Amino acid sequence: MDPLALARAHGLFNVLGGVWPLLSLRTFEWVCGPKTDEWLLKTCGGLLATAGWSMLRASPGAEGLRHARRLGVGTAVTLLVIDLVYVPLGRIRPTYLIDAATEIAWLTAWWRTGRLPARTVRA
Repeated sequence: MDPLALARAHGLFNVLGGVWPLLSLRTFEWVCGPKTDEWLLKTCGGLLATAGWSMLRASPGAEGLRHARRLGVGTAVTLLVIDLVYVPLGRIRPTYLIDAATEIAWLTAWWRTGRLPARTVRA
């Protein structure tokens, strides 16, 4: 997949996932389970949306694509670890395993983009 297209797709996914609990806490909790700390859920949602927005706005050059990749891989690994640790502990619903599979797909897509162009060193 083209790295820029991947950055845009993953960025949009993160924006939508981040704003969902901000726009409709009721539907988010219906799917993902009740949450005790709404402020924390909204904070995480805002941060995820911010990372996604940054990925959407990444420049098509090498530096912008590396930035998008760092954000994409970082968010995917973080969410994957949370899913795989807290579902077995019973702290979050098994529906989060769907997200875990999605995060694995994003990581695979980033891995398949291969090496990005080398960094340009400025004098």
